[in-house]
Amino acid sequence: MSLTNSNSLLLKATLLLTSTLTVMSGATIAPSLPAMQEYFADVPNSALLVRLVLTIPALFIAIGGLFAGQLVDRLGRKPLLIGSALLYGIAGSSGFILNSLDAILVGRALLGLSVAGIMTGVTTLIADYYTGQTRANFMGLQAAFMGLGGVVFLSVGGFIADLNWRFPFLIYLSAWAILIAIALTIYEPERKILNQTSSSAIKPTMPIGVLAMIYGVAWFYMVAFYLIPVQLPFYLQNLSNASATASGLAIAASTLASAIASLRYGFVKERLGFVSIVVIAFGVAAVGYLIIGIAGSYNVVLIGLIIAGLGFGLLMPNLNVWLSSIIPDVLRGRALGGLTTFFFLGQFLSPLVSQPITNEIGLAKTYSFTGVCLLIVAIAFLALRKQINSFCQNCY
Repeated sequence: MSLTNSNSLLLKATLLLTSTLTVMSGATIAPSLPAMQEYFADVPNSALLVRLVLTIPALFIAIGGLFAGQLVDRLGRKPLLIGSALLYGIAGSSGFILNSLDAILVGRALLGLSVAGIMTGVTTLIADYYTGQTRANFMGLQAAFMGLGGVVFLSVGGFIADLNWRFPFLIYLSAWAILIAIALTIYEPERKILNQTSSSAIKPTMPIGVLAMIYGVAWFYMVAFYLIPVQLPFYLQNLSNASATASGLAIAASTLASAIASLRYGFVKERLGFVSIVVIAFGVAAVGYLIIGIAGSYNVVLIGLIIAGLGFGLLMPNLNVWLSSIIPDVLRGRALGGLTTFFFLGQFLSPLVSQPITNEIGLAKTYSFTGVCLLIVAIAFLALRKQINSFCQNCY
């Protein structure tokens, strides 16, 4: 592997810009939903189907992550990334010309599959190119770009959705500009090829126990985190009659706080181990959610959102780096593909998990209840830190 190539500014910029595509899958067209529902008002069940336009990519990212992990190890990192970026532009922009809600949903499903390939491919490449503290720093930067990209694309999508609800679909074509950079700057890293005829003595294996734990943390993290975009606008409307703009700014503040925390992940990882960071991240997020649950005003909710965002911002890079450090390079792609699956499965299931609780106890108590759950997980990891570290020598 060429050190010069992996340190290229153009290569690093391409990896980071490619990472921003993962958050666009749902957020970009969110401001278009009311006008889209009005356009398709004569379609049976249009209210449900239009909402599925927003959420169905997450389901297919979760499904696609399983296959993307296999493909990235068998076909290679760069071919999967190029094919996924090409599909991303086609499927994502299809809503600009399609006049059938069912056809738009098919396009969104294909978009989800492409995002699975992009997220798995780019994260695996980062793990391949960099090691140790450099990997931790770059994965923190990657998570920050994902968050900042979400803020930028959601803002642009909202502005052009006021002109025409179809216009935000065109933003997905930006993937083709990044595709050129992928083709010119990304190189296939040197790695060991898994020999199917090799003896079992040299056949690499996955640490299933640690893997299952990391996947479980990823799922729970995303279920809890997605309470913010899914439930917060309704909570703020009930609490202070907040406008859509005010709700959007609140969500953006939390996302920005997450990005700032992600930027500092390398600094934190240099001083703390993986398990300790999980404890701190869930503990800080728990405090934020408990504040949101007892808040009596918009400003207090904003404080809670910023605190929760700081906690959540440490989790994604921590889980990516942790997983990358314990998986053999020939299996790294499928392991990271599985992580993508659990991230987005949590995103898809979050409203299905939270809505029955909200119906029973209300939005404020739902945030408080989630805060208590986050705190319990933090305490559990703190209590079991020595046992967890004994599973993996790289957990320090």
